[in-house]
Amino acid sequence: MSKAAELLRKPEAAFIDTPESVHFDYLTFRTHDLARDHKFTANTAGNELCLVLLGGRCSVESSVGSWRGFGERAHVFGGLPTALYLPIETRFSVVAETDCQIALCFSRAETVFPAHLITPDEVEVEIRGGGNATRQINHILKPEFRAQRLMVVEVFTPSGNWSSYPPHKHDVHDPPAEVDLEEIYYYKIDRPEGYAIQRIYTADRKLDATLTVRDGELVLVPEGYHPVAAAHGYTIYYLNALAGSARSMAASDDPDYAWVRQTWNTKEQGRR
Repeated sequence: MSKAAELLRKPEAAFIDTPESVHFDYLTFRTHDLARDHKFTANTAGNELCLVLLGGRCSVESSVGSWRGFGERAHVFGGLPTALYLPIETRFSVVAETDCQIALCFSRAETVFPAHLITPDEVEVEIRGGGNATRQINHILKPEFRAQRLMVVEVFTPSGNWSSYPPHKHDVHDPPAEVDLEEIYYYKIDRPEGYAIQRIYTADRKLDATLTVRDGELVLVPEGYHPVAAAHGYTIYYLNALAGSARSMAASDDPDYAWVRQTWNTKEQGRR
């Protein structure tokens, strides 16, 4: 199997059962498509969880609280997200109030933090980049959020634009300049025939993969630089979950492309 095939998961395999199954230390991930009134039950066990409602409305009953009828968008392109953070060792059940799609982002953890429902008015929206590297970031679990390792953002990349650009990496623990984070990208595209291009490469090119990514696919980023481009005519969404050596998004740009920042007329600081 090629390295590209190992990093790209098709929709039928767009999940991570255990960190070890993908050579990670912390992250697992899966989605649930629920018809109205359908239900699933699970336990966070030794993981903290961010449940992101991609579309629809649901209710959650858990051993640490209950939340009724949340979710304000029909799909990821229909508004800001609602998400629920649950701590380790939490039993929970999700009931669909409408047809809905849910992403479950897990990270191994040891410390208990309070459960918290993140409503759309709590989501910080940021416009980053410049020129055709402009994109929208929806911050769900920021580094300042009360959690141990897990961080979660959504990114919208307009037609023909670039994201995660200049190419950046976070695979070395050298705070405050950079921390070592594993990461997933879960993609949605506003038309079924659309696609994104994602490159993942290391400076020595021992890893150098270029992926064509379509709706419902998952990309694993274990190390290296990882820029994204949206095909012209299509808006690309991806959900990022990250966890690693520190609760920080610190990353370093590929020095060959860092000069691009100087050409932008914004005060852009981030890299997602």
